[in-house]
Amino acid sequence: MNSAFRLGKPNSLLQLLASRGRLGLGSLLLWFVWLLPAQALDMRVAISNGAEAVDIGSSTPGILRDASGEAIYQLPQLQRITVDAENGELELTDGQADFAESRAFWLEPSADGFVWIDDRWYRGRVLVVPSEAGLMAINYVDLEHYLYSVVGSEMPSSWPQAALQAQAVAARSYALYHRDRATGRLYDMGGTQAWQVYRGLSGEAPSTISAVQATAGQVLTYGGRIIEAVFHSSSGGYTENSEEVWSSAVPYLKSVEDFDQDAPVYRWQAVFSIEDISARLPGIGQVQELKIIERSASGRVKYIEVIGDEGGQMLKGSELRRALGLRSTKFEVLATADGFEINGYGFGHGIGLSQWGAHGMAQRGQGYDTILNHFYQGTALARVEAQ
Repeated sequence: MNSAFRLGKPNSLLQLLASRGRLGLGSLLLWFVWLLPAQALDMRVAISNGAEAVDIGSSTPGILRDASGEAIYQLPQLQRITVDAENGELELTDGQADFAESRAFWLEPSADGFVWIDDRWYRGRVLVVPSEAGLMAINYVDLEHYLYSVVGSEMPSSWPQAALQAQAVAARSYALYHRDRATGRLYDMGGTQAWQVYRGLSGEAPSTISAVQATAGQVLTYGGRIIEAVFHSSSGGYTENSEEVWSSAVPYLKSVEDFDQDAPVYRWQAVFSIEDISARLPGIGQVQELKIIERSASGRVKYIEVIGDEGGQMLKGSELRRALGLRSTKFEVLATADGFEINGYGFGHGIGLSQWGAHGMAQRGQGYDTILNHFYQGTALARVEAQ
């Protein structure tokens, strides 16, 4: 794993700024790595992407820097300013008047302060840059501090320490896996469920901080490489083989027994009228039948035929899940007089760590290492150090 950023040369940056009237995204990469080299294990998390404007602030007095690296404003603590994007340029407003324009802005809190981004407080600092769809606010944050929030954003902080510790190691591994594959991108991760949920200070709790500190630097490896430690809420009894959902088999992501019977989403039901389901599945008229064609070894629907009075359509189970907003692809279909009743199990794609399964194993006295070895077959724990 390459844990260090490459630093651009100051001369290259000055020539770039002098020769371009507008700083493109590729050029911004040169600028921000030169201006403020990240800590070896900092994360760059895109908090806002494509917004027309973003509010930023600092819990302590902060320094605003422009695209040249010059400090342009001493921001008083708890003062909010708005960054607007227009035609690749950024403009700062304090609520009364515009007072600065630049191609990018940094906000650095003083004395271990926090940064405000839109509607939450975050550790670290923030970079605001133009994006193709507006602007992007990127939180630069120490990996371990980032995990304080991710663990509490992904799991209830009241859960047993062993479950929280397993989540910490999985989330750290997932973050570093994607960080090492972010070449050419301004950020390593997003902060939504599409990546792993990151809610800043609002996701932290003493228990999540303890779980991260107890497993500091620990990652999961397979063949000496950090793994993509994917996880989900509940599998409904058995996790899934990766090849049943993705295009290739991943040796450490195999179907195993889950211990998620206490999950509120272990069993679920969704009811649809004929009119509703026909509207959600257009192009075949009024839906008459949902016919399951193939299941995976763990019982998830791989293919399902949707039959209507104007034709039929073969869908993947994942496609039907998205169209109907189902919790998983592990389900049965029952036709009723008024429509369809779908009875299912679990929540999520079913691959890797089951969060409710980790909870169940922790309740049975299993340690975080045992939990991780169960859900990520053949992996080993290793420790990463800042370089």
